[in-house]
Amino acid sequence: MTTERSMPATTADERTMLEGWLEFHRQTLAWKCEGLTDEQLRSPAVEPSDLSLLGLVRHMADVERSWFRRVLTNEDVAPLYWSDEDPDADFRLTEADTYAEAHAAWQAEIETARSNAARFGLDDLSEGKHRRTGERFNLRWLYTHMIEEYARHNGHADLLRERIDGSTGD
Repeated sequence: MTTERSMPATTADERTMLEGWLEFHRQTLAWKCEGLTDEQLRSPAVEPSDLSLLGLVRHMADVERSWFRRVLTNEDVAPLYWSDEDPDADFRLTEADTYAEAHAAWQAEIETARSNAARFGLDDLSEGKHRRTGERFNLRWLYTHMIEEYARHNGHADLLRERIDGSTGD
C-alpha cells in the first residue's frame, strides 16, 4: 500500500484538529482498500458475517450522508444502500457491486459533508434531528462521533486487509 495519509497538526485549533483527524480516518479506510480487486473487497471477514471492505465503504457513505445531510442540514435524502426494511443492506453485496461505484458515492458524500460543515460553527446545532431519538447535535459532537465511527471501522478494515493479503499497518 502506498497511499500517503495526512497526519493531523499537533498544535492546531480545535476545529482544524477535529477536521484533520476525520480526514486522516477517511484516508485510512481508502488506504486499506487500495490495490485490491472487487472480489477481494467483497470478501467477508468470517462466516457468518457479511463484513467486508467494500461493505465498510458503502456503510461509511451512508453514515456521512446521514449525519452531514439528514441531521446537520435537515436534507430529505434517502439512504444509498440500506433501508428501514433492511438496515444492514450496505453490507450485503452481490457480484454487481463494485468499488468504483461505492468509492464514487462515498467521495461525493465526503465532499458534501465538508461543504455542509463549513457553514456551521462547532457549537452550532444541527438543523435536523436524529431519526430515532429526535435529538439535535452540535458540529463538535458530529465531528467527534465521525472520528469514532471511522476509527472503529478502520480497526475492522485492518483485520480484513490482513486476512486478504497479509498487509498490516495502522
